[in-house]
Amino acid sequence: MKTNERPKFLAQVRQAAIVEAIGRVGSVTVSDLAQQLSVSEMTVRRDLVELEKEGKLIRTHGGAVKPDRAPAMPASDTADSEEPAFETRLVRNENLKRRIAYAAADLAAGARSIALDVGTTTYFVSETLSVRQHTKIFTNSIRSAAHLAGKGAEIYLAGGRIRGEEMSTSGASAMSQFESLWFDIAFVGVSGLTPDGIFDYSFEETDMKRIYLSRASRRVVLCDSTKFNNMSLVYVAALTEFNTLICDEMPTGDLYKALTDAGVEIIVAG
Repeated sequence: MKTNERPKFLAQVRQAAIVEAIGRVGSVTVSDLAQQLSVSEMTVRRDLVELEKEGKLIRTHGGAVKPDRAPAMPASDTADSEEPAFETRLVRNENLKRRIAYAAADLAAGARSIALDVGTTTYFVSETLSVRQHTKIFTNSIRSAAHLAGKGAEIYLAGGRIRGEEMSTSGASAMSQFESLWFDIAFVGVSGLTPDGIFDYSFEETDMKRIYLSRASRRVVLCDSTKFNNMSLVYVAALTEFNTLICDEMPTGDLYKALTDAGVEIIVAG
């Protein structure tokens, strides 16, 4: 092989590996790909640009997703592209979130293994949970883990890259610790819910949400009504990938029909 052909050949090999990975798990991160392929993150980003031009993926903040994981936005939906600070979100619609958290805590009664996602509503769940001595709680939220540590349960915090503002852990090491487990119930927070599925701001935390949804007997999405028909940066999952929605008021119209068609149990809190 000629010397000037080798870089092009290596790029083709890398890009084929990226396409294979994204086809297998649905999403990839720049940092994980750089580590797996032993190249710089800049090289990975260039590969993602080329693959996006070919229609093989859609780039997101920090990585990429399969083209079919980013549905077209209906004209009636709104979209958020930036995540407000945690403290800002904590007080936004706090009363609605606390109502949802109390309903979630009731649903978790008797569960021996609980997965708790990162987010403000799930943080209120950590405040509300009444757990038994041998209950095991798994989370990637440092805030929730710290709050639950004094309640007598066994707390397992996923180790990985720390996202400072959100006080959460994510990445390949965090995923590998939880993806072989099975939970009685998992609580997942979202920033948007539409007939197409659920959405979130952070690409880094989306993979952990998908693990919770795929590794639990009861898969519960927590979403206040202000997020109905709202889209955010990252598509997380279809409505068929969870079986319970806890919200503060009953969805209506196309959203209600899509949820019921998907077999989702809707619990209106309080």
